[in-house]
Parts: sequence; C-alpha cells; structure tokens
Amino acid sequence: MRKLYLTIVALGCCLAQSGGKILYNGIVIPAEWPPKNLVISAEPLPTPPYLIKGPAVIPIDVGRQLFVDHFLIDETDLRRTFHDAEYYPLNPVLQADQPHEFVEGVGKAMPFSDGIFYDPADQLFKAWYYSANSTNYATSPDGVKWTKPNLDVRPGTNVVIPGARDSSSIWLDLDERDAAKRYKALISRGHMKPMEVFYSRDGIHWGAPVGKSIPWSDRTTFFRNPFLSKWIMSLRDHDWVPRQVPDMPDHIGRMRKYLEADDLVEGLQHWKESITWVGADRLDGRRIDLNSRPQLYQLDGFPYESMMIGLFAIWRGQPTDRDKPNNISLGYSRDGFHWDRPQRRPFLANSGQVGDWNAMNVQPAGGGCLVVGDRLYFYVSGRAGHPKIRTSGETTMGLATLRRDGFASMDAMGRSGTLTTKPVQFSGTRLFVNVDSLAGDLRVEVLDQQGRPLPGYGKADSLPIRVDNTLQMVTWKSHADLTGSAGKPIRFRFHLREGSLYSFWVSADESGASNGYVAAGGPGIPGNRDTAGSKAYATCCRAPIW
Repeated sequence: MRKLYLTIVALGCCLAQSGGKILYNGIVIPAEWPPKNLVISAEPLPTPPYLIKGPAVIPIDVGRQLFVDHFLIDETDLRRTFHDAEYYPLNPVLQADQPHEFVEGVGKAMPFSDGIFYDPADQLFKAWYYSANSTNYATSPDGVKWTKPNLDVRPGTNVVIPGARDSSSIWLDLDERDAAKRYKALISRGHMKPMEVFYSRDGIHWGAPVGKSIPWSDRTTFFRNPFLSKWIMSLRDHDWVPRQVPDMPDHIGRMRKYLEADDLVEGLQHWKESITWVGADRLDGRRIDLNSRPQLYQLDGFPYESMMIGLFAIWRGQPTDRDKPNNISLGYSRDGFHWDRPQRRPFLANSGQVGDWNAMNVQPAGGGCLVVGDRLYFYVSGRAGHPKIRTSGETTMGLATLRRDGFASMDAMGRSGTLTTKPVQFSGTRLFVNVDSLAGDLRVEVLDQQGRPLPGYGKADSLPIRVDNTLQMVTWKSHADLTGSAGKPIRFRFHLREGSLYSFWVSADESGASNGYVAAGGPGIPGNRDTAGSKAYATCCRAPIW
C-alpha cells in the first residue's frame, strides 16, 4: 500500500511537471488555469471537480479540516447541519455621529466591502468604511466598541481617502515585504469609471493612486487567495444566455468575472482578460412578491483555515417603494475557483422591516471575518431604508458571530454514529477536534488504509471526550499523540454519541495551532495563520459577547 501511495505521489508530480500544479490539499489543478468557457445560466454550475474525483491521499498540514462538503469523508451516518451567524443584539456597532458623515441629515457610515482587520502590530481592530463622499477609519480594542480618531488627512476628521466613491476594498497584507505597501486599496469612484489602486504604510496616509483600470462597473472588489499566492479581482458584470428554464427570463443580470494576478497594479493592465466565473441560479430562489430572478450582486472571498470561503450577496429584486432586499449566503472552495454552495439560506440576512438597522441591503465587509477566541466575527453594512421611498436611508455597520469552524457540523442527535475519513497524511503529532459532546461522548480510532485500527488506537483505546470545546486534544489510553503515524497515509474514524463534530486537525504540539489561515486575523494571532493555538484563546473570551 505504501508503494501504491508513492506511485500516486509520483503521478501527481508528473502532472505538475507537465504544467499542472499540486495544491496544499493534494488537489491537482490543470495547466490551463483558471478554467475558461464557463456559461452562466439559471442552472447551478457543475459540481467542483475535486468533489467528483479527489486526491487518493489528502494532505492536512494546512488548517483545521471542515465538514462543509464530502471532500474529506469516505463514509458516515452522521447528519450535516449548516449554521447561520447570529446578529449582536446591540447592533449597530458603528454609525454616523460626525458632521462629515451626514448627507442632507441622513447618516452614512458602513462597510461597502472596504476592509475590517486585526492588526497584530498595533493590537487593534481596524475598520475602513464608506461615508459621505469619503473613506473613513475607525479602531477598536475588542471589535465591539469603536473609536473614530482625529487624523491629519482632513484635519479634525477620521477621513483617510477623500472624494466621492462607490464600493471599494482595503486589505492588510501581513506578507508584504515593502512596508510602504502593507495596506492596499482598490477604490471605485462610481459606475463605469476607472478603479484606482492605492498603497499605504499605516492605513491612514495613502497618497496618489499608483494605477488605474479601464472604466468598469461598480461593486468590483479584490481579495487575497494565499493558497494560490494570487490577488483575485471579483469583477461585476452582466450576461445573457439562451432560455434554459421556462419560467426564468433570459436576462442573467449581475454576475462575476474572475481575474488573478501576482501584483495588484499589474493586474489592472489585464482587466479585459477577466473570465466568466459565477452567478446566482434557480437554487437561490425568487421572491414571489417581486417575481425577480435572483442575481449575484457581489462576491467577496477570504481564506479560512484550509479553504476559501465566499460571501455571496444575492440580489432579490427591486421593490418600487423601498431599497433592494439583498442578503448574504456562503460558498466554499478548495481550489480557489470552483464554488460549492450547498446551503442557499441567508447566512447574514436582512430583516425586511423598514427602520431596522439591517432592514434592506446587507453587504459583506472585506477581509471576511475575524477570529476572536472561539468565535468568528462578521461585519456587514446595514441600511434602514425609508417608508415608501427607494432609498438606503441611514447606513450603519453591524456585527454577527459564529462558533469557530461553525459553518457546518456533523451531528448525532438522539443516537450514535460514525464518520470515517478518506486517507489523510500529516507531519504533526497531536490530534485536535472542535466538538460539542457534553451530552454524550466522542471517541476516535486511527486506522490504516484498509480500515484496520492501529495497535493502541482502537475505539476501546480512545479516552472519551465529553466537552463543548473548539480546541480539544484527543488522547488514547496508552498514547498521548500520533507518534509513528506522521508521514503515513491513515484514516480517522470518529465515534460520536449525542453531539456535533465541527472540525479536526493535526498540530505539531500541544498548543493546537493549526497552521491554517485566519481570514482577517484576531487577538493573540501574530500573523495571517494560526501559529498560536491555545495561546490566542488566552487573550479572548470563550463565550458569546452577549
């Protein structure tokens, strides 16, 4: 079996040498990348190729391993449940309160993508947001209470990039070697106007744009895909296709085009080379009262642990008497291009009640989410609307949270069940899980590729786990770690009774550090990857903030 595994690895290397590339998770992407000739229609895009035929052995050294799809699962009788984020009950956490943030008496202070990150150098949450004719800046020690500092860009205000604008993106690039480019911005000045790239050393002083695109549609943004080492431009576009479904109109409307680049400014020169990427489809559902085909209004992506996660802002139609009722659902990608969207229910919803902070058009913040102890923080724009008028009304910033890794769980409620992984390989020695088994227990077997328990690692050898913990080490009666299994293809079999399993990973030591990506960062995490493990938890609470 070991010989077979080496043969598989050698085959993958040959594919890579012929022009393809092996990713961190064993997925081989073709020489022609990104994929072209996709057609957007009312029908869902095909299943990602890595979910049809994945690697024979999956490397798991990068990040916590999530159960949002069947990529890691060989067989199971557990039931998958997808979870939505919960809004902070005291929202909004940021709103207009300065004279320069009002237009005709209406407050404007919201992330329109923009960016919200944790800066480990300053140990602060930092937010850039859209206001009245400017990009403004705020900081927070905890992500809940925000301060707007007086700056020198426009003295006496927190303005950092003056001038009217539309949606834009700002990214804190912790991997950038040139300190003058540590902060990056892509600013839209409006529909069918050039996009502008700015760099900054401190996120406050930006200077003149260093590059411009050709004129392009508004709601175009960018994000970093560290798995591909590329900047990804998420370009808004429109498309038409022949009628596919009798009750769907031909007009596809808003959708996304894709462009990847090693450098942001260099990418501006290839705007016309962007390719068709993804749109909304019939599974997104249509509102009966508006009778409008859903459209993909925006897509922002972010790296979380071992995969890319997409925030899909879905347009639900345009009422005649109020603002558009957009909300946000999720997508998942393990190769950075193909999206799996198994759950279309809104992850971050609008209330639909005029006057609520999130009544209408909810949009995501750039950076995706922040890791705060055992919670994930998501920030969104909210629009209160106005009765009987098509207007956004007051705009603010809201916060929602989710259990760490809590996008999906594999559950055994009222019973017992098992989940067996496909063959995996790792270099660490400590197995960790994110599990809620307080009402029952979790035991873990380590198996060879034929499904036989390794000596001392059977179900009876596993010490039962009865906790609700997002970072829990697994041990056995005669073994505290996985010494002897590193570098070899093995399987894990999880035996769960009355509980929910969210993720698993193998760490190099007892800290439980996953070496995975942590989206926009968080307290106690020194970079953009989890190298701290339990040390980061010590700086944060282990419970919801309310």
